[in-house]
Amino acid sequence: MKTLYIIRHAKSSWEFDLEDHKRPLNKRGLNDADLIGKELKTRITTVDRVLSSDAVRAKTTAQIITDHLDIDDQIFSLEPKLYDFSGHQVVEVIKSCDNQVDTLLIFGHNHAFTSIVNLYGNQMIDNLPTAGVVGIQFDVDDWSDISVGKNILTLFPKDLR
Repeated sequence: MKTLYIIRHAKSSWEFDLEDHKRPLNKRGLNDADLIGKELKTRITTVDRVLSSDAVRAKTTAQIITDHLDIDDQIFSLEPKLYDFSGHQVVEVIKSCDNQVDTLLIFGHNHAFTSIVNLYGNQMIDNLPTAGVVGIQFDVDDWSDISVGKNILTLFPKDLR
C-alpha cells in the first residue's frame, strides 16, 4: 500500500519584483501553512519521505508544515523537478520513488498538482487551492505501478478558518 499526500504551496506574495522561483509567502500564506500543519498533525501518523519543489514558496510551506509533523530532516529533500506546472516531471518523481517509502508528501505547484489529483484520485476537484492537501492511497507495492487510487483526505485552508 502506498500513500501520497499532494500539498500545493501556500499563498505567495507578488509584492516584490522577484523572479518566480524566489517569491516568498505572504501573510495569509504563512497563516494557512500553519493551520494546515496543525491539522495534518492530527491526521497523518507516519511519513517516510518528503519532497519539495526548490521554489521559495513551496520550500517555506514544506518547512512550516513538516515542523508540525515532527519530520526528521533526513527524510526531507528539495526536488527541482517538482518546480513543474504541467505535471510530467512530478509524475516522474512520484513513480521513481524508492519502494521502501510507503507514505510520501510532495510540495509543489498548480496546474500540475490539480491535474495529478484528478488523474490519480477517484474524486475530481476543480482546483487545488494554495496550501490545499489531497491524500491518495494506492493498492500497490511499487510506486511505478500507481494508477487511480482512493482519495483519503481533502483538506483546504478555508475548511479550517
